[in-house]
Amino acid sequence: MTLALPDTGTFVGRIWRPDRAGPAVVLRVADRLVDITSAAIPTMQALLETDDPVATALGAQGEDVGSLARITSNSTEQPDMARPFLLAPADVQPIKASGVTFVSSMLERVIEEKAKGDPAKADAIRDRCTEIFGPSLRGIEPGSDKAAALKDALIAEDAWSQYLEVGIGPDAEVFSKAQPMSAMGWGASVGLHPMSTWNNAEPEVTLAVDSRGRVKGACLGNDVNLRDVEGRSALLLSKAKDNNASCALGPMLRLFDDGFGMDDVRRADLTLTVTGTDGFVMTGHSSMAEISRDPEALVRQTYGAHHQYPDGFFLMLGTLFAPTQDRDAPGAGFTHKLGDVVEISNPDLGVLRNTVRLSTECPPWTFGTMALMRNLAQRQLI
Repeated sequence: MTLALPDTGTFVGRIWRPDRAGPAVVLRVADRLVDITSAAIPTMQALLETDDPVATALGAQGEDVGSLARITSNSTEQPDMARPFLLAPADVQPIKASGVTFVSSMLERVIEEKAKGDPAKADAIRDRCTEIFGPSLRGIEPGSDKAAALKDALIAEDAWSQYLEVGIGPDAEVFSKAQPMSAMGWGASVGLHPMSTWNNAEPEVTLAVDSRGRVKGACLGNDVNLRDVEGRSALLLSKAKDNNASCALGPMLRLFDDGFGMDDVRRADLTLTVTGTDGFVMTGHSSMAEISRDPEALVRQTYGAHHQYPDGFFLMLGTLFAPTQDRDAPGAGFTHKLGDVVEISNPDLGVLRNTVRLSTECPPWTFGTMALMRNLAQRQLI
């Protein structure tokens, strides 16, 4: 399947080059990919550390390595290792993720959970909130006086939860989603831990941030979510979130420039499509206009005097999407089946496509940071 990118915009990414026995940083030029890897740009991290990555990428001397369509055609679960294929646009940066960033949907889910299926109780909890905030729960600012009043009201109704604490409290949930060099790229498998039986894709905008906290670009991300594992205990969050092939990024990174920036991220609408081998199709949407914490505020909660990232980081911003569509039986809701094809799309960022497998069946992660350093040294790039 052909990778779809918008015609405009500065897109950079990474591919595996078998003739280099390692990865390369590439620039999209029309329908071609140009390898811009050099001693000045040995990694994506090095490119993003420059003051003007767009000018650096466009001004780099490069080597045409093939058409985007041809390289995409080999970007599969089992690529031909003798030919180039796409990798995730992140390399040595850790992948961080934000949770419970959409208050409007979160509160309704908690209210329904606390009501335990009793509409009268749900209405009573909702009515109590409406007395304080009016007919809508939208627009509650986390950490505000109104949010604190809502917390008191929900505690009185025995409706408080740890998710509300990070959803409307002053402190955002930011967790480690994937280690450096471990994210999956376009066309690859994403993995479910075998212990999970209730899980789903999460379509998210992902920011690329440098070591000084400056946002340099954005891409799409799939924060694979193991609902049952996390739901058992918040202390299982690491097991629920960080496994082999537990997230995908791509298809490429769109660098911020005069035509695309943070305001476009704030307005982004994402579409999710899950297509099963059983003929099941589910669609969903996530609108960044509904996010309760500004993306730049999430960056500040991640990076600062309290925590530095000398290699920068990628930050997934959370999702409005929470699947409720029944798949197998009425009331059973949605969960993935092996072989599901997940597509996340946005007009400014393209389409991210991956196939769902067990993390134990995805290719093992073997090429880490030290392997990258050795490879770059052999190529005399560092």
